[in-house]
Amino acid sequence: MGAKTGLLVYADGGIPALLRHVGRADHDKTTAMMRRLYPGAEIEECDGSTLSDGVYPPKSIAYAASWPGVEVIGDQRVMIDRPSELPEHLVAASAGRRLVLHAMHSVVDWLAFAVWEDGRLIRSLSLSPDSGILENIGEPLPFELPYWAGDRPADIVPWPGEEEEPYPLPFHPLDFGEEVLRALCGFVQEGMPDPDDIDADAINLHGFHVHDPHEPAPAQRAADSLGTPRFYTLAPDGSLIETNGP
Repeated sequence: MGAKTGLLVYADGGIPALLRHVGRADHDKTTAMMRRLYPGAEIEECDGSTLSDGVYPPKSIAYAASWPGVEVIGDQRVMIDRPSELPEHLVAASAGRRLVLHAMHSVVDWLAFAVWEDGRLIRSLSLSPDSGILENIGEPLPFELPYWAGDRPADIVPWPGEEEEPYPLPFHPLDFGEEVLRALCGFVQEGMPDPDDIDADAINLHGFHVHDPHEPAPAQRAADSLGTPRFYTLAPDGSLIETNGP
């Protein structure tokens, strides 16, 4: 499995039913939504995508669409460990509406999702096999119950020569993540689609470069992650001696 998502959906009701009837998203309304949700950011139009591919854009890109009753944003920025910490202005924008966050990363088998109703968080879950359960707020939603009951165990095949160890979670986060995406948004990223699933390839999203002038430039972020450079010289005995510079 290789699915990755960073998705926010605002809706006036059930998201699958609303997405099933959307047409072409209005460009001006979508741009206005982006400026409202990214205050102070520099936003420039770029090539768009589809709902199927646009749920995990490249960094600094967002794919978005605004239709009557439902709005969609795909952006890696919403892939946060604890969905309850979603920036306050993004939650406030859901007043009187439903807000769904879905974030998944196949490299580390991580899933996070959350649901707000009229700005109130009713369910949030974040987990991975390495980190365990990072956040678990609210009662499980009905579609979750078979997974927590152990009816959907992870099907893990050990490497040749390795002993099979119990999976640290009662289900595989990516399998569960697909079910969450289907139940809350009406489509899946991988696996066999159900006949009633939305055709996410047929829903187009507009594309935007998003730059926050308060964020450090990529080169600065890379330098910060490396820390302060340290310099060494070779001593006569072969050991390293730290110096003040080259």
